[in-house]
Formats: sequence, C-alpha cells, structure tokens
Amino acid sequence: EELSNLNLCKTELAVLSACETGLGTTTEEGVFGLQRGFKLAGVKSLLMSLWKVDDKATSQIMQYFYENISAGLSMSEALQNAQKKMRENPSTSQPYYWAGWILLDGIN
Repeated sequence: EELSNLNLCKTELAVLSACETGLGTTTEEGVFGLQRGFKLAGVKSLLMSLWKVDDKATSQIMQYFYENISAGLSMSEALQNAQKKMRENPSTSQPYYWAGWILLDGIN
C-alpha cells in the first residue's frame, strides 16, 4: 500500500530480481502484490520472477538483460535474448534457471 502512494511515473523499468516478486494474492479485484504497487505508483514496466530463483543464475540473466538493453534492444527482446543465452549454457539450460522471469508491460 505504501509503495502505491509513491510517484514513480517517470520510471520506465523496475527490476524486482528477488524470489517470487511477480506473485501476489488473488482477489475478486485482481492480484495484489509488489507488481500492483509499482504499477499504481506509475512504473511503466516491471521485470520480476514467478518462483524461487537461483542467485547465480539471476545474476547472469540480469547481466545479459542489461547488456541487451545497452545494445539498443527493446525490453522484451532483451529478456528473450537473455533467456536464450541461458538456455544455450548447459549449466543453466533447465527452465528453472531462466523461465521464471517475466516482463509486465515491457512492449516498447
């Protein structure tokens, strides 16, 4: 609730790179969680996880994601390419390491 009262309308992207940041409590009015608070505060896009994520793999996928953003890719392309790179590495090819990351409203 406190988060939703912040003015984050100039924030293009919030990265919530911790475990289960994309989850929330489902009610008749929708899903209540961190993502709702950030969206109500005005954040345009959110990158978040759906399950307990591996620390080392999270660090790696975030590095790939930011490299892709810096190279001029859109947020959705940056995440897709980062996930692809994780899949290509035998030590992180299992979906557990890369598939839990989602981008909310990241179309640009």
